[in-house]
Amino acid sequence: MASLRAYSSFLIVMTFLSFGSSDTGIGTINDPPYLPSACYGFQDQGVMIAAANQDLWEDGAACGKYFQVTCTGGTNLGTPHPCTDNPTVIVMITDFCPPPGCKGDLDLAHEAFSAIADPRAGGIQISYQQV
Repeated sequence: MASLRAYSSFLIVMTFLSFGSSDTGIGTINDPPYLPSACYGFQDQGVMIAAANQDLWEDGAACGKYFQVTCTGGTNLGTPHPCTDNPTVIVMITDFCPPPGCKGDLDLAHEAFSAIADPRAGGIQISYQQV
């Protein structure tokens, strides 16, 4: 419970900070199980997590980094307006999303994706930046 309160406090603080420039790309949804991960093996890091594509991975240097991810729109005609009313979440990189299976920049855990977009979309346009 204390870690949940600490994480919530972290998110509130990060919301009010001014961030630098962001990148744009594609966010995809990753369904459980999330273990083992390339960064932490079988250590559970929660559900506000993501896997980085090859460009963001940097040979594992991305492990443990936090990214603010914002849904900016849909990627297909099936779900034209997938973003939620609060389309921003902060995730920690816990895994690698290798090619050719990786279809986006950040592969978000189902729970993180669902917080910012309709999970039926499967993929969304995002802006993201390290925090």
